[in-house]
Amino acid sequence: MNYDTFIDQVAQRTRTPSEQAVELTRAVLETFAERLTGGEVLDLAAQLPRPLQLVLKPHPGIEQADRFGAAEFVARVALRADVQEPAARDAVRAVFTTLREAISGGEFDDVATQLPRDFRGLVEQSMAPGATLRRG
Repeated sequence: MNYDTFIDQVAQRTRTPSEQAVELTRAVLETFAERLTGGEVLDLAAQLPRPLQLVLKPHPGIEQADRFGAAEFVARVALRADVQEPAARDAVRAVFTTLREAISGGEFDDVATQLPRDFRGLVEQSMAPGATLRRG
């Protein structure tokens, strides 16, 4: 999946203009990079278009993941994207679903299963049958 398609999918899922979808995607990926170990971030980033690889990068010298729950994840996304938490929650779900479509080999599923249980509501929608965006 190329960058424009990725952003277009997020924009459609969040019902926002593409400019806002770019900001929402950036906020989710930056927060995701904090939540994953450096190796997991690199594995995920390697399968994404270059502009997203630049956003989804581990923090220098930090291999350990920052351990925080789903509520904190959504709060950080809301702060980064300057949106309310319900919009941030929708953005997280949209980006996770689009990530799952964009990468191969079950990499997203591998990463998702390592997240704590309280992420289930954010992740399960992206893993559900029929989560793929229908064009029409």
